[in-house]
Amino acid sequence: MLCHLHISNFAIVRALEIDWAGGMSTITGETGAGKSIAIDALSLCLGERADASVVRPGAEKADIVASFDVSKLTAAQKWLAEQDLAMGSECIVRRVVSNEGRSRGYINGVQVPAQQLKALGQHLLSIHGQHAHQQLLKNDYQRQLIDAFAGHADTLEATRTAWRGWQQLQREYSELEQSQQQRDAQRQLLEYQVAELDNFAPLDAEYPVLEAEHSRLSHGHTLLSQSQQCLQLLYDDEQQNIYQALSVAAAQLEQLSALDPALSSIQQMLNDALVQTEEASRELRRYADKVELDPERLQQVDERLSLWLNLSRKHQVAHEELPALHQQLSAQLASLTGDDKRLLQLAADIDSAQQQYLAQAQLLSEQRREAAAILSSQVSSSMHELSMANARFEIVLSPLDAEHAGANGTDAIEFQVSTNPGQPLQAMHKVASGGELSRISLAIQVILADKVTTPTLIFDEVDVGISGPVAAGVGRLLRQLGDSTQIICVTHLPQVASQGHQQLFVEKYTDGIATETRMRTLNDEERISEIARLLAGENISASALANARELLCAPVV
Repeated sequence: MLCHLHISNFAIVRALEIDWAGGMSTITGETGAGKSIAIDALSLCLGERADASVVRPGAEKADIVASFDVSKLTAAQKWLAEQDLAMGSECIVRRVVSNEGRSRGYINGVQVPAQQLKALGQHLLSIHGQHAHQQLLKNDYQRQLIDAFAGHADTLEATRTAWRGWQQLQREYSELEQSQQQRDAQRQLLEYQVAELDNFAPLDAEYPVLEAEHSRLSHGHTLLSQSQQCLQLLYDDEQQNIYQALSVAAAQLEQLSALDPALSSIQQMLNDALVQTEEASRELRRYADKVELDPERLQQVDERLSLWLNLSRKHQVAHEELPALHQQLSAQLASLTGDDKRLLQLAADIDSAQQQYLAQAQLLSEQRREAAAILSSQVSSSMHELSMANARFEIVLSPLDAEHAGANGTDAIEFQVSTNPGQPLQAMHKVASGGELSRISLAIQVILADKVTTPTLIFDEVDVGISGPVAAGVGRLLRQLGDSTQIICVTHLPQVASQGHQQLFVEKYTDGIATETRMRTLNDEERISEIARLLAGENISASALANARELLCAPVV
């Protein structure tokens, strides 16, 4: 609940400190005194748009600090903890606006953007202005009220989840279906390309092997004749060959090294050369024996290389990349085939998801109908207490067609009312006046009080346009609401003001140069005088005072 409000240099307020109590607090004062100044300051503190005009003339900045007790507010505590802004059972919100229009917001001393102030404010208080009852004419708001009364948040969320799942599958199906023609054309091309490559079957690392084999086969005669010539030169020529020449030189150096040992190393090198020459000759003989002159194989390799080069040029890839392209195109073709299978699977999944959504929506509808019957009866009874003795209120649920169903179910919800005997129930916007709408709105707020998680409700002159017995009924309803929720009500009606557990008075002072607004809590005698002023105006009579005492002392029913 709201515990304390500090306002400094805001509008026509120089400095204001207000301690708030539980129950119902009423705020009264003369017209133009600024009765709504505290509510305007609270709105600004909790994230409403700020500009330089809110700063008191001549001041550098406006400063507003609101303190809340959140010890029993689970939702607020959870939000603060998630944002790393928790500070025990107290929450302090501050907003500073400079005379240049810049503003800063703080939660428990930590600077935050205005969006976070707003997000927190939803868990702390709710403000109902003079025209808040106009929301009752909106179907979405009517649905929110019946869902709040039913208290079926889990069912509502399950319906929304089922709806989102169904819609996601439908979007996927639509996207695949729209691209079907394009996929068919692409699949035909891929089938031809993949079939051609399947038939050719290029292997990884095959191309360099083919190139080497082609070179060897195409130069077979040269390789054979010249390797044989080398073999003759090295070893096989009986008249003169390199091996014989080296043998002679090695023998002579062996004799010379006996005369001069310095030649021993050279002689050893020639011996090594003899060994290497003999080994090279053997290897060369083996190579020459294996050289094949195979024109048929050469033709096969030549044809495969030519086809490989043609396919590479056709697909505009490097020769070595043809096998990878083959795999890539095969994967794309498989993917397109998988899309067709996915379409078939999606059709079944969509039907299943739709049935799941409809079943969940049906459960939601049943719970709404049960709650609507109870709420209709309770609102009708409350309307009777607000001088609408012959009024009837009914919440009508009708099924939406499939085209208009949505995340919130398949129900069209309409609040209907009849204000006179014999008059049929009709939509509220066709029948109810502004004053009647205001009374119906208050009746619903009282009924929903136990289900509302917002701990503080602020009513800013919601009783405009009513008086007499109706005003007394409104006062009693607000008092009843104050038994379970902190209520702050700005009013000009004595019947409402007298129902408050405490009353604050707003007055405006001027010294001819500057004007400022002040607010103070009235004691018992001051309340009597203020209620009398509301009854009789500035000329307070003895009868007005007596009437004020009677209002204040009247038993609460």
